[in-house]
Amino acid sequence: MRRRPHSLLHPRSIAALVSLAALAVGASACGDSTEAAPLAGATRVELPSETVEPAATTAAPPETLAPTTAAPTTTAAPTTLAPTTVEATAAPTVVVTLPQPEPPPEPRADEPYTEIGRIEIPKIGLDHVLLKGITLTTLDQGPGYWPGTAMPGQLGNTVIAGHRTSHGKEFRHIDDLVAGDEVIFTTEAGRFVYIVVDTTVVAPDAMYIIDQTPEATATLFACHPPGSTRQRIVVHLALQA
Repeated sequence: MRRRPHSLLHPRSIAALVSLAALAVGASACGDSTEAAPLAGATRVELPSETVEPAATTAAPPETLAPTTAAPTTTAAPTTLAPTTVEATAAPTVVVTLPQPEPPPEPRADEPYTEIGRIEIPKIGLDHVLLKGITLTTLDQGPGYWPGTAMPGQLGNTVIAGHRTSHGKEFRHIDDLVAGDEVIFTTEAGRFVYIVVDTTVVAPDAMYIIDQTPEATATLFACHPPGSTRQRIVVHLALQA
């Protein structure tokens, strides 16, 4: 005889479960904070907490600043001055025209008496009128200036002659003059002081003693030795600066 299968739950068991479920729902509706007790024999299943994936924060890459390119410093080029070209100008040539002495006169030729100034030689105590001419006619009256040579104070050689033993014998002691002694000429142009440079003795025909110089110089001459015409004594002078 075939048996009818039994129901899984007895009607009484179903009624009991319904009652327990109603109680649980009521407790929850009243706001009871107490967690409902688990059913006897029931297995509590823990649901895994929701794992919140942190939002992937993609950090913005650091701002990459384009390298600042400093504008190149412009250094002004040094100013180069063009060399100034100056044309060399030759210094003008200074042409000095020196005096031209007159030729020696005849010893006793007539010469007019002409005063041109004075001559002083403090060392030998001379202070005398200075005449123009060198003939014996003139020198018998005093020291004479050789015509054509430089006038006192001018560029060139001023030449003066005088007697040592005859007439006024104004040049008697010119052999006593030494370097540094003064000889002073005074003319209309002014007063000029010359200084003795040296003394020499030459032959009576030594005409070079009247040669002109590019500087202001002077020459005194007379017969030598005293009382003889065998030689000439010559005193060389230079204009004092």
